[in-house]
Amino acid sequence: MKTTTTFSILFWADFSRVKENQASIYARITVNGKRATISLKRKVPVTDWDAHKGRSRGTNQNTRILNNYLEEVNSSLFKCYQDLKLEHKLVISQAIKARYLGEDEENHSVIDIIKYHNEDMQGKLKWGTQKNYYTTQKYISDFLVKTYRTSDKYLKELDYNFIIKFEKYLRGHLPDDHQKPMGNNTVMKHIERFRKLINLAFKLGWLDRDPFVNCKSQFIKTERGFLSLEELRAVEDKQFTIERLQLVKDLFVFSCYTSLSYIDVINLTEDNINIGIDGELWIHYKREKTTKSIRIPLLPQALEIIEKYKTNRKSKFHENLFPTISNQKLNAYLKEIADLCQIKKNLTFHIARHTFATTVTLSNGMPIKTVSKLLGHSRISTTQIYAKVIERKVSDDMKKLRETVFERKE
Repeated sequence: MKTTTTFSILFWADFSRVKENQASIYARITVNGKRATISLKRKVPVTDWDAHKGRSRGTNQNTRILNNYLEEVNSSLFKCYQDLKLEHKLVISQAIKARYLGEDEENHSVIDIIKYHNEDMQGKLKWGTQKNYYTTQKYISDFLVKTYRTSDKYLKELDYNFIIKFEKYLRGHLPDDHQKPMGNNTVMKHIERFRKLINLAFKLGWLDRDPFVNCKSQFIKTERGFLSLEELRAVEDKQFTIERLQLVKDLFVFSCYTSLSYIDVINLTEDNINIGIDGELWIHYKREKTTKSIRIPLLPQALEIIEKYKTNRKSKFHENLFPTISNQKLNAYLKEIADLCQIKKNLTFHIARHTFATTVTLSNGMPIKTVSKLLGHSRISTTQIYAKVIERKVSDDMKKLRETVFERKE
């Protein structure tokens, strides 16, 4: 982030508009080469002004009063500059001028709304969601420095052009931890989060108009990745002598048969395993992401994995069903597992949840309403995305069937 490197205050008399041998006095604030001028509502005889010192010459009473006033203005302006720095606010010449004149109370900036949002949402948003906002906010800060050469900008300065430039910046930006630029949907997610920040500022009355009014997010619809039955069997049947790979495989397979996300699997305890309405063992759990209660009957494959880790030392120490492992490491090890199982797909833990929805349930004739309830979806339209994937699978299978029938005819 850009920091202030130069700051100066200059008092000068405007000799171009002299009236009755009196010139008006102004204060000029300069920060990093950018100027702001304040009229001090004071005049000085042309012959009395020392342009080099920026003060009035002489020792008479009027001169002493004027020079004392200029010293007070100088001290006040310097204090405004220091206060803005201490408050980590926008330090530019216009901001110092506004603070001195008492006009900056309503001039909130981009960083102001970011700070307000982070403080207001503390404890309200799940860590995963809050972490995504931190990433978006970092890109906003980097964009301001690289595009406008400043660490902040007033909200009232934002317009449609600002948003277009930010989007263009995101599309061209190459993150340090990636080999490729962001995809369209990733860019749209950052724009969407920025839009929510600006909408919050609008609701707070910090903005008179919404700069996003003419913007529309353009997401590209993508099919959800999942494992086919053959691929799922390949992972299930693979045994690893390396403990970390075996654990990750077991957690992944467990998710394929329960639909639980990474954080929900890791947080499971014995208290979450209860006898269901049918006398069988069920998972009774409140999802971390939505806090929505879900009840999932345990399939034999999932029960087998639970039994396997009942006596695990690490599980017992943390009082969870499974040993703890970070999401980042888990997904990294899944890449190794995919290679060893000769699966060409980009294997991530979330694919397990998609596999449950498609290969394990919908493909086996389970009604979509039941699947939606097991997944913990609030709307069935969310689950219908998986139904469309199944339709594509039916189409592909039918195409193979047609080719087979055609070959027999030949």
